[in-house]
Amino acid sequence: MEIDFLIIGQGLAGSALGYRLIREGKRVVLLDQPSKNQSSQVAAGLFNPVTGRKMVKTWKGEVLFPAITPFYQELEEITGRKFLTLQSIYRPFLSIEEQNEWMGHSSDPEMQPFLKKIEVVSQHPSLKDPFGGVMLQESGWLDIPTLLEGMATFFGERLRQEEFKEEELIQEGGYWSYAGWKVRAIVYCNGLGAMRSRFFSFLPFAPVKGEILEVKQDFNPYYIVNRGVFRVPLPNGNFRLGSTYTWHDLEEGPTETAQKELLNKLMEVVPIPVDQVVAHRVGIRPATKDRKPFLGKHPAHKNVYIFNGFGAKGVSLVPYFSACMRDFLLEDQPLPAEVSISRYFTYI
Repeated sequence: MEIDFLIIGQGLAGSALGYRLIREGKRVVLLDQPSKNQSSQVAAGLFNPVTGRKMVKTWKGEVLFPAITPFYQELEEITGRKFLTLQSIYRPFLSIEEQNEWMGHSSDPEMQPFLKKIEVVSQHPSLKDPFGGVMLQESGWLDIPTLLEGMATFFGERLRQEEFKEEELIQEGGYWSYAGWKVRAIVYCNGLGAMRSRFFSFLPFAPVKGEILEVKQDFNPYYIVNRGVFRVPLPNGNFRLGSTYTWHDLEEGPTETAQKELLNKLMEVVPIPVDQVVAHRVGIRPATKDRKPFLGKHPAHKNVYIFNGFGAKGVSLVPYFSACMRDFLLEDQPLPAEVSISRYFTYI
């Protein structure tokens, strides 16, 4: 059987790119092992336009965020599932100086699309926010496991739940031969699995371990609280709490240290008792050394591509960059220089 694209991995990246290619009438097969989908399955799914300790507009936020809601709503429509929640994010101020600084930010044209309101008084007795805080918009979270389940149904027979064995990949002229398929192009969307590929081991992945909790706590606002830790209201009445970032002990499972860290940070912003820790999950994010994703074509091997390395911000990055990758694959449109793997070709 001849196919246009063999996509390795049906996480968030593979699902998005596979969908866009199918929409263009391309013959696509996806290979995936759900047991290895650690990053997508345990990701918090948060998308936040203003991030970091210094609270600056997220990288390329002006083009990334307009693409988020329309894309995921389209996927909700084609899967018949609900997984996108649009929700404000509230970040308490730590001082009157910070409050004043944000009053200044409110006039910044780059920040205005993402600022809902500057609050100057506490929003609730259960919050530690005596100086108020900033309420952000164009934000929310994605239920990634539900999205992946829905997309698996959408892909149907195009999705094969089996291990990809790269050693069985054979080049034959302008095509690749694999498992009885004649493949025009291969795209690696398999997260950290690409580190073990003979094609892309040269890329500087920087895996990051993340741990998140699900907790019961008696305070249920309409917004996400985010200050040192994010607290996301879930449909079941519980809260998702996260996340830790660890570059060592990547093989270790959930740790008591991370649980204590998250609960202590929670007490600094919502200082009321946690009734129960319902769940504790861990995953390894396919982050990169420069914190920019990997998109592009292998410099030497014909028709071998990568769409990968989205790290902790995959939910906000994938809608826009999957469109860029589609246009690169089908129309040879140039990729943004910041994400093209050509930035690392000198290291081969």
